[in-house]
Amino acid sequence: MTKKTTTKPKANTAVATPEAPKASAPEKKVIFKPTASTTPRVTEYELLQPGGIVYLLRTGPVGVYDATSDSIRSMRYIPRENSVWTDDQSAKPTKEPIIFEGGRLFVRREQPNLVKFMDLHPGNQANGGNVFKKVDLGNEAKKDLQSEYDVLDAISLIRTKPLSEILAVATAFALKTDREVDEIKHDLMVKAKTDPQGFIEAFDNPAIETKAMVRKAMSMSIIKEDRGHVKWVDTNKHIVAVPVGQDAVEVMTRFCMTENGSLVLDEIVRQL
Repeated sequence: MTKKTTTKPKANTAVATPEAPKASAPEKKVIFKPTASTTPRVTEYELLQPGGIVYLLRTGPVGVYDATSDSIRSMRYIPRENSVWTDDQSAKPTKEPIIFEGGRLFVRREQPNLVKFMDLHPGNQANGGNVFKKVDLGNEAKKDLQSEYDVLDAISLIRTKPLSEILAVATAFALKTDREVDEIKHDLMVKAKTDPQGFIEAFDNPAIETKAMVRKAMSMSIIKEDRGHVKWVDTNKHIVAVPVGQDAVEVMTRFCMTENGSLVLDEIVRQL
């Protein structure tokens, strides 16, 4: 008997090719957006005149203009009332004083009725009053920053301007120029910090240069002040009269900047 042989099918030896990893979607950037209220946490008010350690502001009623109704309405501050208008409040409200401590009042965000009362109050400087003002911290910071910038700009002129211009400005400010340059610059720096804007304008002001020439001409005995008159030293001839109580340098400077005085200024420049 012949045995049947069965041939087993060969196993599939093909190696499976691994799939390429799928490109992941670009990760979305999460942009943080602040959710805090734009209302400042504290609103500050400041007395315009010294009010001692404690100053009590009357809570009303006081008549003010209401733009919504285009009429004069009575308002008062009641802590537990939503409205500042008297006719919208309850019949028997509980009052509380408005207290400035050390000349300042700080109103929390949770007190919008007090902020409105203060903003509408006739004593507010913004409404033409003279009792208190609202402190704009952002604006105050901007002013302080600009003031610092002006000082830096003024001081930079002392470092960068030619010595001739520095001496002219120093002379116009009645500073002694017959000394060390560093001493002159030091005194100019004090001027720059005191009035930076005026100091900056001095370098481009023709009156400053003219005043410097007049002062120098007097110090060098080219012209002189003599009993209410400015005169030439060599000829003693009259140039301009000085009114009683006025400064001779200022009067002479103004004269030299006129059409008639331009010839005098030219002669001063020539002799200098």
